[in-house]
Amino acid sequence: MNPARRTTALASTAVVLATAGTLLTLTPASAATTCTSPVFKRQLFANTSFSGTPKKTDCDSAIDQSWSGAPASGLPSNNFGVRWSVTRDFGSGGPFALAASGLDGIRVYVDGVRKIDLWKNVSTTVSKTVNVTIPSGKHTLRVDYVNWTGSAKVKFGYTPRTSATVDTVRPLVPTGASATYNPETTNIQLAWAKSKEMDLAGYRVYRRLKGTSFGSTPLTTTTSTSYKDATLGPTGEAYYYEIRAYDKAGNESAGTADLLVTTVDRTAPAVPTGLNTSYGQAGVWVGWDAVEGAASYRVYRSASAGGTYTRVGTTGQVSYTDTSAAEESTYYYRVTSLDAAGNESARSAAVSGERPDLTPPSAVTGVSVVPTEYGFQVTWDANPTADLASYAVRRGELLGDEGEEQVCSLYPGYHVSADTTSYAYATTPSGDTSCFVVDAYDDDGNSAYWWTGEAQIVVATELDMTPSTPTPEGSPLTLTATGAEGDEGNLLEWSGLGESAAEQAGGYRVYRWNRAASAYEKIAETDAGSFQYFDTGVPRGTTSYYWVAAVAADGTESLPAGDWAVTTP
Repeated sequence: MNPARRTTALASTAVVLATAGTLLTLTPASAATTCTSPVFKRQLFANTSFSGTPKKTDCDSAIDQSWSGAPASGLPSNNFGVRWSVTRDFGSGGPFALAASGLDGIRVYVDGVRKIDLWKNVSTTVSKTVNVTIPSGKHTLRVDYVNWTGSAKVKFGYTPRTSATVDTVRPLVPTGASATYNPETTNIQLAWAKSKEMDLAGYRVYRRLKGTSFGSTPLTTTTSTSYKDATLGPTGEAYYYEIRAYDKAGNESAGTADLLVTTVDRTAPAVPTGLNTSYGQAGVWVGWDAVEGAASYRVYRSASAGGTYTRVGTTGQVSYTDTSAAEESTYYYRVTSLDAAGNESARSAAVSGERPDLTPPSAVTGVSVVPTEYGFQVTWDANPTADLASYAVRRGELLGDEGEEQVCSLYPGYHVSADTTSYAYATTPSGDTSCFVVDAYDDDGNSAYWWTGEAQIVVATELDMTPSTPTPEGSPLTLTATGAEGDEGNLLEWSGLGESAAEQAGGYRVYRWNRAASAYEKIAETDAGSFQYFDTGVPRGTTSYYWVAAVAADGTESLPAGDWAVTTP
């Protein structure tokens, strides 16, 4: 006899009652015995009709006994009965074989329906096997055995039939499935409850990428009720898992509800390439090629190529302007890319960039323009810019009708040193109206007017120094007058007649306009063949108008050629 699995009973306790002076002692019956399925509950009776209270109740893991005498204390060696019963979950059910043998009688029931009947007193062991189909779920097996005389033997077993031609019932879907993701290790731990299938062969785990279907090949096959998937890595993708049970006949259950797992993306984008720099007034501009999958970029800066790089900015664009870069300083830049999960690439190769001085001087103020006999005298206030290099004095022409909004169209200007605040602007004073701008330049060529397009504009009208006597046309000569640069005077040069020309046999006569007399006055005569004359008699800071005429041998003058010269103070 197999040992009892679990027996629960109360210790015998005497209860004393007084009845008419007589003491009666009562002993209570044993408490109910509970056996955990699939262990059988066994009851032993002192009769073959299973009537009355069992003499003993215990648990039996298997029915396979042989007795040569009484099976338990208090039972006879003949004419006793034993009943086994168990209620268990058969899973999806299916075809089973019930096998029984006994010496003497044995009967087998499924849910109270007799399936085997070998109920007679025999001298040799009788046996029988029947095939039955048990529905899914819980069902009760009961085995009744009696021994009338002689030796006692009993054996019973029930097993699933696992031939593929017989068993076509799919196992039940596994229950309790769960998936736990560890973002640190990127492992996915799957677990599920143990199947109640008696013919279970194992479990198959399937995996699919979100948006795709499960394939026909499982990720793994196991007899365990758990599985660790360590094959994905930090991809950031979403996956579905399902568990299926399969039996020894090859039948596979449907899958569990899909278990969604979204992995953490730990894969960084590619390193940015194609870095280049330029500069603008706002700072150093750094650009690079777009990186596939990048959501943003980080820009790092160092004062040297191999120095420590510090992050100076983050951008979602493929360029960044470093406004914190100091002027006239060289920096080195490296860039990384980041994806939406925050994974950062390695740093790019370094590229250098310099932010030059692009800060212009302040605007020139106090500009004053006074018409003079040589043109204009322009003055202004000293500019306080520390790196001031020069001033540019520019004259222009007013465009537009008088009385309406006019525009000052500037001519190229003249640069003067930073330590002066005036300029003698030489031009032929012919009564025209002009506009003036004075601009300040620093040592990097920046100017306020160049950057902003704004400046103080001063309008002034020239003195009219034009002679009232016009120069006649038709002279054989061409005259060029050049203003004095030193003490040599204004230089007059002429051409048009050769040394042997009769028209200049008597030499040349030089005339200068006298405003007070309103006439050209002769100031010099030169020899025949001469071609130049220095007028040292004119004061600086004036405009001089000249005629030169050739003189024939008889004293006759040719028509004069005219020109003028301007000298500043």
